[in-house]
Amino acid sequence: MVIRKIASHAVFQAEKHGKSNLVRGEHLFAGLNTFEPGQVQSVHAHAGQDKLYYIVEGEAIVDVGGEESQAGPTDLILAPSGVPHGIRNPGPSRLVVMVVFGPPPLAKG
Repeated sequence: MVIRKIASHAVFQAEKHGKSNLVRGEHLFAGLNTFEPGQVQSVHAHAGQDKLYYIVEGEAIVDVGGEESQAGPTDLILAPSGVPHGIRNPGPSRLVVMVVFGPPPLAKG
């Protein structure tokens, strides 16, 4: 399977950061998180689940384990299982981030 031009799958929302699924396998998930300027994904953690953030477009401030870093296009951030992490868009442009989880998040039903 090849998913081309992943940024074209981005969905933005005015009220909170957007999410769109790209691919879900038995052991891995990839999707997009999208942020208008000023939007935030609050610091949180996943037990038993590693997470990667890959910055596709825009600039981000990422918090992993209480340490903040600036990240931009083509940067990759690891949030290991159980480590608190979050991301925000300081602006002025939109932010598109590919997220990869292993194992996949539970399906909502």
